[in-house]
Amino acid sequence: MILAQLGSAFDGLSTPAAWAAMGPLLALGAGVILYLLCDVIDALRGLRPFVFAGALVAAAAGEIAILAAERAPGIVFDGTFQADHATALWGLLFLGATGLSWLASHGYYRESLPFRPEHDALLLTTPIGMMLMVGARDLVVFFVGLELLSLPLYALCAFRRMRAESVEAGLKYFLLGSFSSALFVYGAALVYAAAGTLSLPELAGRDLSSPLALAGLALLVASLFFKVAVFPFHLWAPDVYQGSPTPVTALMATGTKAAAFGFLIVQLAPVLPESARTLVALCALATMALGNLGALVQTDLKRMLAYSSVAHAGTLLLLVAAGLGGPDEHGALVAALYYLGGYLFTAVGAFGILALLEDDGARYTRLDSLRGLARSRPLLAALLALFMLSLGGIPATAGFLGKWFVFAVLVDAGMIAVAVIGALLSTVALGYYLRVIVVLYMQAPPEDLEPPRARRLSTGLVGAVCALFVLAMGLFPALFLGLIGR
Repeated sequence: MILAQLGSAFDGLSTPAAWAAMGPLLALGAGVILYLLCDVIDALRGLRPFVFAGALVAAAAGEIAILAAERAPGIVFDGTFQADHATALWGLLFLGATGLSWLASHGYYRESLPFRPEHDALLLTTPIGMMLMVGARDLVVFFVGLELLSLPLYALCAFRRMRAESVEAGLKYFLLGSFSSALFVYGAALVYAAAGTLSLPELAGRDLSSPLALAGLALLVASLFFKVAVFPFHLWAPDVYQGSPTPVTALMATGTKAAAFGFLIVQLAPVLPESARTLVALCALATMALGNLGALVQTDLKRMLAYSSVAHAGTLLLLVAAGLGGPDEHGALVAALYYLGGYLFTAVGAFGILALLEDDGARYTRLDSLRGLARSRPLLAALLALFMLSLGGIPATAGFLGKWFVFAVLVDAGMIAVAVIGALLSTVALGYYLRVIVVLYMQAPPEDLEPPRARRLSTGLVGAVCALFVLAMGLFPALFLGLIGR
């Protein structure tokens, strides 16, 4: 039976469409293997950065080829995987988040430098799981992608094993992630028992109103809500985000969130009943409220951004609610891609600067230690202020247009009251984003603390690239909307 399944899998690769669809995944898989080989062979160790970057570039080229093709590969492998323009855009987001997080990690792991190859190999594995998740049309394929993403992240969260907070973060994420995976498997089993299939298109055409099917769908949604830190499964995020290495936190806050929401909006939303719209909207508003209120009282910038990430997950969840029976499902997809694209560059840029500041100790991530940073490091303060403005949704930034598109989709779907409440909750976030700018520019530096040196070229490059895209997406949205296909 196993040989028959293997034979069927190889038969699926016999078509050009299947090869095109799997090209980015194969490029990343080959990159992981070559990277490990370079680490084993002494003469090739100097090539490791080029192999890592080459794998990302090759995978991105595969996604761009799918975007440029007049006819995308479409559905392959007996209907279990989908590769089209939308999944290619999601893939480019995943690769961008991975590449920027990798650049931000250079020079960060001083005490764990001998284990850097293991870190990079794990990091290069994560976008494989993300791509499988967003392209999955079968619950089994999605679960494989989920585990390919989660298992490396468990290890990466605890990578600074000499620091107790990092080990604690890895253990918490592992334990809670295991429960999340168990919920998904149990939910999939209940859905299969009720409907007789795990294929998402077939499930969309079945009657899933039975108590067994509804219980299974509820468990599936609960598992995904954990991954994106949505109420009531959000309490793990601040502790794990704060304790994890900051470049890993950047990837978790952007890539993991994008992969789970991509699956929710594209694949799972058509399966959910329209009656779930109100419940999902309430969860989204509660997530925004708790995330913003939690961030208001934080004194550590990294922990504040963790609560901010929870609030942004609530904003994205509003799109899932709008897509449940809404008149413009394509609009919800476009808004999600634009919002996550802007959030990727904004959040990775902010966490990248925090990683830079941590060169001089974790105390430099506290707000009181950043007082007057604009006097000693004006460029660093300017970049951080720009990212705070974008996260707060100030005009001329990517964050403003991202939120605009979200609320426009809600209005088009007739959810005007939800859009108004969501917009009001978003304004609460300005209270803590603007506080950071006040600390940077309007308060005197502490006398008992030396200003951070923060000299690392690769992370500075991350900040510059992210700032460029944040401004470009805010000032020239037509370029990116044309690429998305609005």
